[in-house]
Amino acid sequence: MTIRHFILIPAIAVLLAACATTNPTASSSASLPAHWQAILPSEEKNTELRNWWQAHGDASLLELIEAAQKVSPSLSQAWSRMETARAARVASGAALLPSVDAVANATRAKNQPGMPVATTAQAGLQTSWELDLFGANRANNQAAQAELEGSQALWHDARISVAAEVAQLYFSVLSCQQVADLSWQDAKSRAETARVTELSVKAGMSASATSALARASAAEGNSRAIQQAALCDLDIKALVALTARPEPELRQLLDGAKAGFRNLLPLAVSSLPAHLLTQRPDVYAAEKDVAAASSQVGAAEAQRYPRLSLSGSIGTMRYKNGGSDTRMDTWSVGPLALTLPIFNGGQTSANIDAAKARYQTASSNYHGKVRQAVREVEEALVNLNSTDARRLDSEISARGYEQALQATAVRYNKGMASLLDLEDARRTAFASQSALITLQLERNRAWIALYRALGGGWDLSAQAASQAKTNS
Repeated sequence: MTIRHFILIPAIAVLLAACATTNPTASSSASLPAHWQAILPSEEKNTELRNWWQAHGDASLLELIEAAQKVSPSLSQAWSRMETARAARVASGAALLPSVDAVANATRAKNQPGMPVATTAQAGLQTSWELDLFGANRANNQAAQAELEGSQALWHDARISVAAEVAQLYFSVLSCQQVADLSWQDAKSRAETARVTELSVKAGMSASATSALARASAAEGNSRAIQQAALCDLDIKALVALTARPEPELRQLLDGAKAGFRNLLPLAVSSLPAHLLTQRPDVYAAEKDVAAASSQVGAAEAQRYPRLSLSGSIGTMRYKNGGSDTRMDTWSVGPLALTLPIFNGGQTSANIDAAKARYQTASSNYHGKVRQAVREVEEALVNLNSTDARRLDSEISARGYEQALQATAVRYNKGMASLLDLEDARRTAFASQSALITLQLERNRAWIALYRALGGGWDLSAQAASQAKTNS
């Protein structure tokens, strides 16, 4: 049975069934079949998902990831949304508590002709409190809390995305430079063949058509090398824009990294049960959006019912008129006010309908995120299994065609093979070596895609602990 049949069918059925509940929290803890697993390609060494970049041991890659995260606009926007949500959570929580205001005033006036000037000074405290009988303010606070938790998860998702994007470009540049070096070696070899062939033609030992073919081959090889170098430059420009590092400094760093180039270490994931998808911060954030939308429906519904508020005050007044000085202390409790909505032109019903529509949108988005998570994990697994299955054949192919090219070159120099034989062997060897480098890049990209699809080591329990610390 293929991976697609092994994972996709039970995954979608189980996850969407879990998502169908109106309680978003229940979806992340729903029971899942133990057989929903997919074995990764076998490797000698595995590393932890959270510490993957560090375990890889590439200081250049770590430096570029850190630089990109410092200047990333998406990360800055995610941080801004998180701080905005934090402020909104505090504001909504304040609505549950009494408000206290200090008031003070002073007047000096002559109230009647012939009377001395009078001075009046007042100071006091005023308080008001909505008792929130039907939970409107509590629902708004719960919605704000869910939005804060979701925005925190999306901040982590932005960090993971930036790291993955940098790694993709980093390995793309290094692989491109490997192909570029191979292209320049091929171009030099073709140029040398053209020079030797030209001497042979001048000596009358070869036909002029052979020299024309050699020159054409040399020109083709040089053009290909220039084109490959341009592709590498484009990747470097993209990496400069992503990290904000000066291009000369970045090129120097990449030159050092190329000497110690290594493929990514495998992730320490031997199986992929469905619950790992709940560790994706974007799925968690989508779940919190559903929770927030549900609370907003409750807040809108509560506006149909009466509102009870209590107010009070305490203060002191000092009145000075001529030789008299009078002081009075005052306090009051009340009024206890009950407000019952009767008619507002359908505004309350419209707000409820809008809140329910937002809930449906959030729920649909959550289902889509879960399906997308399943798809991304599966695609990464398919690519990993494919590259693993092709790796040995590609290595054998590259070695074999390289040996064939060397043997053909020896035969050509001895006059036992034609230039067409040499060029055919050269093209085949170049293609096989380029394919091997591309396969290594494809495998690294598949590991990066799996790292990203699994949430990059983001831990829901760590987020909960951080949130508890924030609330305390």
